[in-house]
Amino acid sequence: MTVRAFEMQLHPGQVAEYRRRHDAIWPELIDLLRAAGIRDYRIFCNEDTGRLFAVMHLAEDHRVDELPGHEVMQHWWRTMADIMETRPDNAPVEVPLTEMFCLTEADDASR
Repeated sequence: MTVRAFEMQLHPGQVAEYRRRHDAIWPELIDLLRAAGIRDYRIFCNEDTGRLFAVMHLAEDHRVDELPGHEVMQHWWRTMADIMETRPDNAPVEVPLTEMFCLTEADDASR
């Protein structure tokens, strides 16, 4: 399984709105993310700074890089663009993170 981690940034005062919009995430977007091979996707927030930390666990045959071409994804990005830092195409500015440490149950099994 592939893991991707990245940060994003909310505009000041938008933490509650970001949560509200994700609490009402569209079923068709969930279906699209699953079909692209996302097995686990978690987003955490530093509520003091509005900095988001995201982790995605992807199937080996994932198609996440195709998501920007889907209208549902484009619509979601347009919906979110007013509350977070985005690129000119409305995609969130994602700052990739480098894995520095990993501890899994598989590590325990190999001992």
